[in-house]
Amino acid sequence: MAHLRPRRRLALAVPVALSLTASLGFLPAAAQAAPRAESASQAAAADTYAYLVNTKTDPYTIKSVKAAIKAAGGSVVVSYDRIGVIVVHSTDLDFAKKIRKVRGVQSAGASRTSPVQAAGTTDEGAVQYLSKAGSAKLAKSATAGEEPLEADQWDLRAIGADKAAAIDPGSKKVTVAVIDVGVDDTHPDIAPNFSPSQSANCVSGKADTTYGSWRPVDADHYHGTHVAGEIAAARNGIGVAGVAPGVKVAGITVAQPDANQLFFPESVVCAFVFAADHGVEITNNSYYVDPWQYNCMDDPDQRAIVDAVNRAQLYAQHKGTLNVAAAGNSNDDLDSDALVDASSPDDSTPVNRTVDPHECFDVPTQLPGVVTVSATGVKGAKSYYSSYGYGVVDVAAPGGDKYQIPDTPSKNGRILSTLPNNQYGYLQGTSMATPHVAAVAALLKSTHPWATPSQLQALLKAEAVNPGCPTDPYDGNGDGVVDATCVGGKRVNGFYGFGIVSALRAVK
Repeated sequence: MAHLRPRRRLALAVPVALSLTASLGFLPAAAQAAPRAESASQAAAADTYAYLVNTKTDPYTIKSVKAAIKAAGGSVVVSYDRIGVIVVHSTDLDFAKKIRKVRGVQSAGASRTSPVQAAGTTDEGAVQYLSKAGSAKLAKSATAGEEPLEADQWDLRAIGADKAAAIDPGSKKVTVAVIDVGVDDTHPDIAPNFSPSQSANCVSGKADTTYGSWRPVDADHYHGTHVAGEIAAARNGIGVAGVAPGVKVAGITVAQPDANQLFFPESVVCAFVFAADHGVEITNNSYYVDPWQYNCMDDPDQRAIVDAVNRAQLYAQHKGTLNVAAAGNSNDDLDSDALVDASSPDDSTPVNRTVDPHECFDVPTQLPGVVTVSATGVKGAKSYYSSYGYGVVDVAAPGGDKYQIPDTPSKNGRILSTLPNNQYGYLQGTSMATPHVAAVAALLKSTHPWATPSQLQALLKAEAVNPGCPTDPYDGNGDGVVDATCVGGKRVNGFYGFGIVSALRAVK
């Protein structure tokens, strides 16, 4: 997971059973090749590797492909027959090459560049814990009707979430699933709104619904708990408040349990399918799928990753789930012709490569129908780290910015929310912006229960308030250097898409 990780577009009219080319109609046939950091031939023959095999969805094809998988030295971990995605383990280093030749296989490739038991490196961004003294100071600053720590939640006021809660806090018939590193449902601010029946652990690629399986393995896996609190921390006189404190929140764990916390594609496929099959209305995706920050379509492994995850998220949309995802924290222009990706693959040895984001895709945020979210600070300006792009970003939301200082007791420009073990702390990132949008979508779904995912996305754009491109050159960190260029106008632009979401407008 890279760049403050985990941060880690259109209505669909195609059936989920279509091949990648049809379901991702905007994707070009050719793209810049993405070199592998370590070839399979360099790995030890005894190592087990994970693969994705994407097929036609008719029963005959799936049955024959499974037989071919066995003959090629692979073992099926799980098969999602409805979308034609099969997760396979094999020690045969030529497995993907062999299986691509099988009739009915539409794409296939390794889901990572390291063995299954191995992991890479990550920088999740520093969390700033709120001390007991800090909590006591904030509690003294709270006014009547506020949660004890709400005085520091400038983000709620920025989108009118404090006022919206008095009108409509959201329906308990609406659930937002946090696909992440795990959610601590025992936290007193999360427990009242947590949905165990819609939670699971998908790390293996197959859903484990054992009670508590969704919880983080340790306090360092704090990201999902922070996100969950931003969405639905209860207004119960304890700690903080969420943007939609009346809706349900679920946890679907996809991050590896080690210190690197990588989100491999088979885990994400499992999460989308599980959410869809368990009645989740909205998923929050504050990450990109490892090991590639950008997946290039002329690389067979990366193409298979895009194909598999896209099939899963399209399936979720078809079942009525809106998927909301972070634009990323690299300050990348996702509408540019060339970007430098120095972090991939992040499970072995990264190499510098130049990619075209029109042909090499950040997954899941650049997949069709997914709501792409950029981040803003307290001043309403794009956060210095937030990626952006005209025609790519759909909406924006508060994600925090250490350079934009709020007039709050702590003067902390990051986002305050829940952490494991009954703690609270500050984080910044498009990871934090995304749950604000997911929560506003949940408020809209509460008000418009029959709205489809595409209709919800249209409502999100309609209620958003667009500040327009800045009139002065954008210098996010104040060092005198222009950091990004905003393209577009007041209606839609590359920094904010259709605008910054508004919880208050969503419930009126």
